[in-house]
Amino acid sequence: MMMLYLQVLLLIITANGAPIVARLIMKGRWSTPLDGGMTFMDGHPVLGKSKTYRGVAFSLVGTVLVAEVLDIPWEMGLMVGGLAMTGDCLSSFIKRRLGYDSGAMALGLDQIPESLFPLLGVWGSLSLSATGIMATMGAFMAFDLIFSPFLHKLGIREQPY
Repeated sequence: MMMLYLQVLLLIITANGAPIVARLIMKGRWSTPLDGGMTFMDGHPVLGKSKTYRGVAFSLVGTVLVAEVLDIPWEMGLMVGGLAMTGDCLSSFIKRRLGYDSGAMALGLDQIPESLFPLLGVWGSLSLSATGIMATMGAFMAFDLIFSPFLHKLGIREQPY
């Protein structure tokens, strides 16, 4: 069962890392923000410039490909990717409402929705436990907090968090 949680964790890491890889590979192409640059009634961007069609597309394709390599149904990879991006967009929406700039760190809010949503999406079909879900979320949060500064120093991430 531990291997299953590691596989789902790898899919979540892929879903959240693929947009970063996409930015490096594609440069400025496909960089249109999901919110089209629109602002919400509070005057802040709906999501911000860092949430792009390119990032969502690479996340979905990346998780499908990794799911296939892990011998997990591609549909499950697609679900993990889609729900991770949904969680990421929700956290960006909330951060904009709280006055955080695009790319600013909000500990927990940056990691929990983008890991919890996909875990809840596959919970029933993979028979995940609540404890396993919490542990996987914690592992994703630790991974993100440990590796993000390192990836920033390598020039892969724009922010160290």
